[in-house]
Amino acid sequence: MPPGERLTAALCAVRDDALPALVPYVTAGFPHRDDTVAVLRAAQDAGCAAAEIGIPFSDPLADGPTIQRAGWQALANGMTTALAIDQAAAARSAGVTMPLAFMTYLNPVLSHGLADFCADAAAAGVDGLIVPDMPADEAAETRAAARSAGVALVPLVAPTTTRERIASACRDATGFIYCVSLTGTTGARAAIAAEAFELLDRVRAETDLPRAVGFGLARHEHLLALRGRCEAAVVGSALLDAMFARQDDAAAAAGAFLGGMLHPS
Repeated sequence: MPPGERLTAALCAVRDDALPALVPYVTAGFPHRDDTVAVLRAAQDAGCAAAEIGIPFSDPLADGPTIQRAGWQALANGMTTALAIDQAAAARSAGVTMPLAFMTYLNPVLSHGLADFCADAAAAGVDGLIVPDMPADEAAETRAAARSAGVALVPLVAPTTTRERIASACRDATGFIYCVSLTGTTGARAAIAAEAFELLDRVRAETDLPRAVGFGLARHEHLLALRGRCEAAVVGSALLDAMFARQDDAAAAAGAFLGGMLHPS
């Protein structure tokens, strides 16, 4: 199976309500070290099409306050790269069948060993890898290691990305294209910026891979605004905020929040 084929298929699946596929971002080891598997199962049960598992890092340059706080709490809980890989494997054993992608920074990947990281992620049942601090034109070695292991390397593009760099990123991409909706860090926003829709059109001109919009999404109305404009939507900070508020039962909090995004009462 080509790298990322399961991700591509899951995000392109036509839904009855025609809303974009919902992809939650979950910080491994948050709010408690061993919550990851239960949270992923809750996300799948809520109707999510795939999930990103964030491996926390001490210097998360793309992340806003909420994901930074979640990452620091996970690190304090003892979360490591190896443990995050183990938890992905445990999620598969526990019945999580939706595609999974690791999202982390280059340093943890290199510290684990590039080839070993990709091979271990694949063995754990992970479908993709997202590395926000790795420029697309410097990703050849990582792309080769990921491809060899059967893992998709998903590029990120932003409203400020030039046409030439979008074309280059799309040409080498597998899985899907992560479209950053704004200039700045992660965090819930009130509305989707107009530049996000322009970016989606620019990406579609370069590839048929599914496009996932991330950074700033927080509620059902955002999914409605994206209906027919993209294939997937990523929610992170707003989900983690809901989990911060109910740390005694993070899985229930995640399930309720994600279910409400997809099917508000």
